Amino acid sequence: MTDPIEALRPLANKDGRYAPEALAFLFEALPGAVELAGKQKLEGGERHVSGQQLLQSMRDLALLQFGPLAAQVWRSWGVRETLDWGHIVFLLVEGNLLKRQESDTIDDFRSGFDFDEVFVQNYSPVMPSDLLSGLSP
Repeated sequence: MTDPIEALRPLANKDGRYAPEALAFLFEALPGAVELAGKQKLEGGERHVSGQQLLQSMRDLALLQFGPLAAQVWRSWGVRETLDWGHIVFLLVEGNLLKRQESDTIDDFRSGFDFDEVFVQNYSPVMPSDLLSGLSP
């Protein structure tokens, strides 16, 4: 089985703006976006998600995987704002790894969210319930 990051490395290197990890992360977030859109039982182009749904799924996955370090991780990949995720989507479309609909535009990613606000300022750790049950008031 091919490592997804290594498979995406040539495309990322050719473009030069983003680390292959960013491209792989986008693919990791796609199933969550399809679920958010309620399209998991559909096939092919009917599973298409909006840029905002994809951003929401990526935000949720980043919080789960990286917590308050998510903004820093994304920046280390070259992703400085949500518009960068749009550039990555269109890079993957140009590489024939994703399909787009006629209505899809880069502007779908322009007004996403502020990384520091979402990942750092509003971060609230989730404690496992068994840890909380052992704490006395």
